[in-house]
Amino acid sequence: MNNIFNPVYRQDYLKGYSQGQNPYLEIKDNQNEAYVYGFNQGRLDYERMNGKVIHGIPKLIVTNKVLEDFLLAGMLGISINDDGYTAFQIDVISKWYQSGIEKYNPSQSSYLLGLLEENGIEII
Repeated sequence: MNNIFNPVYRQDYLKGYSQGQNPYLEIKDNQNEAYVYGFNQGRLDYERMNGKVIHGIPKLIVTNKVLEDFLLAGMLGISINDDGYTAFQIDVISKWYQSGIEKYNPSQSSYLLGLLEENGIEII
């Protein structure tokens, strides 16, 4: 692996990484080392959250943002809706949600919910 701080290498790596996150794309044969390494890393991250691409592409895609939302829901004691997710994805989501529940503080969540309501934001 070359120096990730090299701007050209980094740009190719990030392009490969972002395309590796897209389960509908395949790696291109004529790409350089940085792109291939980035693509493989992106694909590993995708499969860590959504399951292997060879087992099918789920209807809903789990990303780090989605996992952070479930973590926050657990921290606030908000129930979650896991409709549309696969069993593999629900297993990943439940670990994040459970981690949030372990950090749940009822007084903190009631303060936050009150603040959200004051600003016209409704949590369902």
